[in-house]
Amino acid sequence: MNSGTYIFKQLCQFLPEDYFEYLVNKYDGNKYIKSFTCWNHFLVMLWAQLTARESLRDIIGSLNAHRSKFYRLGFGKSVCRTTLSEANEKRNVEIFRLFAERVVKIAQDKRGNIEGLFMEGIPHRVLALDSTTVTLKWEAYSWSKVQNGKGGIKVHTMFDILTSIPVYNVITDHDVRDQSVMGYFQYEPDAFYIFDKAYVKLLSLNKIDEAGAFFVVRRKEKMNFEIIEECSCDVHEKGILRDLKIRLSNRWAKARYQKPLRIIYYYNEEKKATLEFFTNNLDLEAHKIAYLYKCRWQIEMYFKWIKQHLRIKQFYGTSENSVKIQIYVGIIAYCLVALVGVELKSKSSPFELLRILSVSLFEKENLKEFLAKAELSENFQPVSNSNLKLF
Repeated sequence: MNSGTYIFKQLCQFLPEDYFEYLVNKYDGNKYIKSFTCWNHFLVMLWAQLTARESLRDIIGSLNAHRSKFYRLGFGKSVCRTTLSEANEKRNVEIFRLFAERVVKIAQDKRGNIEGLFMEGIPHRVLALDSTTVTLKWEAYSWSKVQNGKGGIKVHTMFDILTSIPVYNVITDHDVRDQSVMGYFQYEPDAFYIFDKAYVKLLSLNKIDEAGAFFVVRRKEKMNFEIIEECSCDVHEKGILRDLKIRLSNRWAKARYQKPLRIIYYYNEEKKATLEFFTNNLDLEAHKIAYLYKCRWQIEMYFKWIKQHLRIKQFYGTSENSVKIQIYVGIIAYCLVALVGVELKSKSSPFELLRILSVSLFEKENLKEFLAKAELSENFQPVSNSNLKLF
């Protein structure tokens, strides 16, 4: 890459700009627009996410210090607060949602090819589904539904544990129950899906089983069952207390899920608590089922991290359109950094890369060489199975 090109511009070369323009044409995104096109708008919002700008005033004030660089950075001739605010209010959010889906897919495919990226003894793709709630002041965000006197939204994410990519993302009102979105997703054969007990929806779990996939989910209280068989396990090893083959006994439950299940009782030494997991996988060792559930915490770490380092809690506008555009651009920013890490064979995690890049976007240096020098100066661990061991 040309060392005379800004790092931000080099990053954007990894994005499928032609697909973005296809979406703009499909939805007439640039109709009646003479300047500050949808692409200009997207790049400004992407820069704001990568640098964690706090407000429209912060974005414009920071950019105006580099006005002479606008053309080369792709921001257009000028950027003012009213123009950016109006773009966030009126530009079609579908352009940004579908572009986010495409960038997610590219990042997922690239990171899925990383050599040595696997869980020992678990030859399956592993995905966790969870949601994070963003609370909004209803007085300012009156379009959001009120619950307990507050507005808000939920971002439901299917997170690939091995590649660290949020492969599916759905934005809903914050009063939507977690389990109600399980029907939104396509389930892949021979993959593991990991859920907390908020996702115990038997019809959806049956759909996963019918797709030839597996699930691990926390048991809800009052989920009654009858024991078919007690599987042998060493109670002194790896925290497994019991491993039972069972069948749901409640009439309502049996009508929705009729096949045998396993319930595994696992003692968490750190929390001094016994956890109970249901799974439809009858063959994998019990301690590996427990390990898979532990890996669900990676999605918790992802939510925590993006809330701290990207702008998906405080927004540049108060309209629903503006909020959703900002969230989708945040997802794109995260996946772009993950994609760049693979393409340039970086040893850093997406989280570390974003930290480095966020303060270097206006540097003129070869991106690959820049990252290599940054990694030499710090103690980075390569992406491997060891990075997945959170407990």
